[in-house]
Amino acid sequence: MSTAPDRRPSLIWHLMAWMLGALVVVWASFVALGYQTGVHEADELTDGHLAGVAALVLNLEVAGAVGQGAATPVHEPPGLMAHDYQQSLSVALWDGSGRLISRTGDAPEPSFDTEQGFATLRLGPERRAWRSFTQWSRDHARKVSVMIELQERDELADDIAGQMVEPGLWLLPVVALALGLAIRRGMRPLNELSREVERLDLAQAERVSHRHALREFMPVVNSINTLLDRQQEALERERSLANEVAHELRTPLASIALQARALGDAPAGAMDAPAQRQALAQIGRDALHAGHVLSQLLALARAGRAMLAEPPVPVDLAALARQVVAAHAQAAWQRDCSLSVQAPEALGVMGNAVLLELALRNLVENALKHTPHGTQIEVQAGQGPDGEVWLQVCDDGRRSDGRRDGAERAAAPVDSLHLGHEIVARVLRAHQGSFGEAAPPEGFTTCYRMGMPGTGLAAAG
Repeated sequence: MSTAPDRRPSLIWHLMAWMLGALVVVWASFVALGYQTGVHEADELTDGHLAGVAALVLNLEVAGAVGQGAATPVHEPPGLMAHDYQQSLSVALWDGSGRLISRTGDAPEPSFDTEQGFATLRLGPERRAWRSFTQWSRDHARKVSVMIELQERDELADDIAGQMVEPGLWLLPVVALALGLAIRRGMRPLNELSREVERLDLAQAERVSHRHALREFMPVVNSINTLLDRQQEALERERSLANEVAHELRTPLASIALQARALGDAPAGAMDAPAQRQALAQIGRDALHAGHVLSQLLALARAGRAMLAEPPVPVDLAALARQVVAAHAQAAWQRDCSLSVQAPEALGVMGNAVLLELALRNLVENALKHTPHGTQIEVQAGQGPDGEVWLQVCDDGRRSDGRRDGAERAAAPVDSLHLGHEIVARVLRAHQGSFGEAAPPEGFTTCYRMGMPGTGLAAAG
């Protein structure tokens, strides 16, 4: 079966898109600025050319006069190669009285009254625009006007500006390609780190090496190694728990098989009624023990799903404690135990009510099963000065005051694996809380406390 292609965005393309976007914006700004600068400088160059020609004409000796409307045509000298930036200039020369002495070029005759300096004139029947420079000689004996058609000047300016920015436009793809290669090469350490993480063997407790030279990778490497350490610790706990569970189940199951075989292999009438009842009772006890271990394992698996599917909701721990105590009142009465609650009227936390009830129920059941008859058990709840809400189950099962006989005080715990405590610990980890044995209050010998952040909802009972 073919693997579907990965359609997630690539980091390389993400970086390329941002870098090319920024590059294009900056590049376009420089191109626009360069083009405007080129046009301006080309216009300045043309104006300087007009002024230079005017100064040259004023220093020439020109005799005679031309007729009204007559113009001297401009002929290209034989053998002279035309230049790309060669311009068609027109020159009009007058004497001091306004008589036209010379006129060269295609421009219509301008007015003698045109002021000195640069100007844009509208000449001829078509009123075409001409850029002109007009100047008097020092003795005001002659006046000259040098002109170029404005369209020609603008075309020249556009051509010069285009020649200035064209290399930049050709260079942009080259820079983009170089950036892409540089980013790809710069991503090589990250790719090497990814391949090293992919090759890790959790079964061998491998870690990511610190050989990567880039210091930006060190927080990532340390975080990955910390996560691997936690994963390894969790695997070790699971392996240890699995071994203990297998050992714990092996004894009752082997006993059940042995008792069943004894009952099955005994000839009819060979085993008396008391022996049969004893064998059946042992089978029942072993089955209950195995069932208890399995039920604890199921509860442990349920509590192991710490990341809850539903979001946390407000939970009243005081009401939850009273509910759990009421549910176990019959079991406490049967063992002649005292089961009570000491809690405020309301005590709020954010969490999962089902899992919190599961944790508290395990503590109460452990207290009932692991203590002698007549034990005083109390569920206490409150809130510390730092805002932490706590819930604890205390008992006086270790007190030796003559009320209990030696057999009761020496009774072995039913839950030798302490799965109940593991269930509570997992539930509290899911609620960012803590669980452990606490100092028992006066009158009690054992106390286990659950602590978690509160919501500020606490009322005196």
